[in-house]
Amino acid sequence: MGRVTERRRTLRIRDGAVSARPDTLVAEEPLEIRLDGKPLAVTMRTPGDDFALAAGFLVSEGVLGSASELRTIVYCGGAREDGSNTYNVVDVRLAPGVPVPDITLERNVYTSSSCGLCGKASLDAVRTTARFPVEDSPPVRVTPALLSLLPDRLRAAQRVFDRTGGLHAAALFTPEGELVDVREDVGRHNTVDKLVGRALREDRLPLSRSILLVSGRASFELAQKAVMAGVPVLAAVSAPSSLAVDLAAESGLTLVGFLRGNGMNVYTGAERIDVGNGA
Repeated sequence: MGRVTERRRTLRIRDGAVSARPDTLVAEEPLEIRLDGKPLAVTMRTPGDDFALAAGFLVSEGVLGSASELRTIVYCGGAREDGSNTYNVVDVRLAPGVPVPDITLERNVYTSSSCGLCGKASLDAVRTTARFPVEDSPPVRVTPALLSLLPDRLRAAQRVFDRTGGLHAAALFTPEGELVDVREDVGRHNTVDKLVGRALREDRLPLSRSILLVSGRASFELAQKAVMAGVPVLAAVSAPSSLAVDLAAESGLTLVGFLRGNGMNVYTGAERIDVGNGA
């Protein structure tokens, strides 16, 4: 299996001083996901948690919704001409009786921010494929003070980032702020897929008692993945996109952006944010 990091020789220049030294870089390799033997998608990722990545991707596509629907995930042998395994191709087999959908068109509708289709088509696609309504009973309520602690807790758990400085991260927290899981990857969407895929394989979906925190911006794609997993609160340290806000508003997702220090913007779902008498 591929390594999470690799070493490369670099010329280091600091304040006019020049030295040659090795540098640690995050690894990036393609992963082909096959569904019942048929090629489905290729994503660039940091090797590791590949089975979770594939499972989470299929949750976001509306193919999987529970562990019972998943039969096996295996690496495909013979990926190279000499028959050896690259560990860059996985095949997902669905459980007997679970239909294999033709999702090629749906993927182009709502997972690509550059597909050129209108926002309404993207929102409609998520609405018709979502397995779990974004509901929480009893309701999840969090304070701004608790939310403000989460970025530092995520950063403290980023082990590979400390060595490379070049990874996105996503984490799941309980409503009390306890870290449940954290994943790192060169692709921000992959971090969420890995979290969701691990939850599916452990039969923990929907994630209706979770706060999802992402280290970058909140794109439509990340909001979509949160909705498809039943997450009630999505927080990002950077900005959301307009379509992400539209999806959050329509689905009932609480969307928080610019979560930095003691500040944040609540774009949707403010009823889950306990601001006391400050509202």
